[in-house]
Amino acid sequence: MLAAAAASTALLPGRDARAQTKQTAPDKSLYERLGGVFAIAAVVDHFSDAIVKNPIVGQKSKNPQLRKWHTKNLERLPGLKFMRTLWVCDVSGGPFKFVATKPGATPLGLEEVHRNLKISPGEFDEVAAELGRTLDHFKVPKAEKTEVLEAFAAHKDEVIAGYKKG
Repeated sequence: MLAAAAASTALLPGRDARAQTKQTAPDKSLYERLGGVFAIAAVVDHFSDAIVKNPIVGQKSKNPQLRKWHTKNLERLPGLKFMRTLWVCDVSGGPFKFVATKPGATPLGLEEVHRNLKISPGEFDEVAAELGRTLDHFKVPKAEKTEVLEAFAAHKDEVIAGYKKG
């Protein structure tokens, strides 16, 4: 997904032929730069546990659906961590493919699985902030952190699809 094609440098007068056709190696995918499935799984594990404890979106959330999920459905957390790991691996260019448990409008669509949680834009942003803190905890470099957060933010409209201002 993120691997770029090799780019050649411009031809410069006075250089030999090898310098004129110098190629750069293809960039590694975000998946590779994150360290692969085991590193991604460690981040997802930490992130998922942090969300449960987060006062805005976790067990003490003012959102009754989120509060219920994070107190009454924790037996599902290992499966959720697995699905989140697959999702990150897929969107980052890895070899593992995510298939939604409740298919949405796109292959990586998240609207149906989140619809009943009635996640507000502010709650989504808090989850994104928690993800950022988790990436910082694991000392993920700035470029990769930005790419992960951008991939996450790209699905905001899907995740908040069930939210209704009240």
